[in-house]
Amino acid sequence: MAQSILVTGGAGYIGSHTVLQLLLGGYKTVVVDNLDNASEIALFKVKELAGDFGENLTFHKLDLRNKPALEELFSVTKFNAVIHFAGLKAVGESVQKPLLYFDNNLIGTITLLEVMAAYGCKNLVFSSSATVYGWPKKVPCTEEFPLQAMNPYGRTKLFIEEICRDIHRSDSEWKIILLRYFNPVGAHPSGKIGEDPRGTPNNLMPFVQQVAVGRRPALTVFGNDYLTKDGTGVRDYIHVLDLADGHIAALCKLDDPKIGCEVYNLGTGKGTSVLEMVAAFEKASGKKIPLVMAGRRPGDAEIVYASTEKAERELNWKAKYGIDEMCRDQWNWASKNPYGYESPNNNTN
Repeated sequence: MAQSILVTGGAGYIGSHTVLQLLLGGYKTVVVDNLDNASEIALFKVKELAGDFGENLTFHKLDLRNKPALEELFSVTKFNAVIHFAGLKAVGESVQKPLLYFDNNLIGTITLLEVMAAYGCKNLVFSSSATVYGWPKKVPCTEEFPLQAMNPYGRTKLFIEEICRDIHRSDSEWKIILLRYFNPVGAHPSGKIGEDPRGTPNNLMPFVQQVAVGRRPALTVFGNDYLTKDGTGVRDYIHVLDLADGHIAALCKLDDPKIGCEVYNLGTGKGTSVLEMVAAFEKASGKKIPLVMAGRRPGDAEIVYASTEKAERELNWKAKYGIDEMCRDQWNWASKNPYGYESPNNNTN
């Protein structure tokens, strides 16, 4: 019998790529998403890309805070595990609207965990974030680093990690893997699915792609006086397909009887500056990206990249793609879908 996996937030950027890898791996996959920052078109595309395996995908438009609807889903489907992506993720918005973030991310997760426990599904892969390291004093970030989030979004990730640790301490039947991702970029090589943020993007690469397709006049670079090789901030960018494969590896690791509540970084272990990333994207797209230099943003760290040894050793997972492939695939998606899933060629009617 194929394993049945519930993916929350599965219509989103990382979720949709992971759902595709799950389907191709032979898993039955049920997606719940409230489509707050996602498009159902992404799942139509995933179905297409999965070919015959697409039949193993079902979708329910559902908010995790709606406990009766979630209970109904668990009452009719027995899940082997849950991969939990669902959550709001804009750092700036979280500073402006902290209660919105605590309500959506924390209450949604607590409701999910309560329903999982009630229906005897105690296997979880949670999408945490490198934001739990705050402003690290040194690099690379290892999983043992002290945790300190710098904004409400990061704190929701940190609180959920703590909730997971406490649940496992209270009931050793729980097996939980917390994945701290660094900076996801890129898209599926087909150009059919990719990142499509609503409103103003929060991350570097969606901004860059919107400048490249003519939706924005220039890229604003926040801070060019850091103590880095070119003065701009350094981050660990990871291809979204590598991230998706990391989730499959984590899912397999849940079969290990020794797993309790374990945490793994998912990154490449290499730091790339903003200007290096822009140069790689210019090379991939053949487009010049005009830059506007601005002051540092409060709370932005100077250099953050992952230590990946633990994931390589215990999950048997390692990032395969470099920034050239990330930029190539991101441009392929952006050039075919300049307005994301709202682009004319994506009408599924």
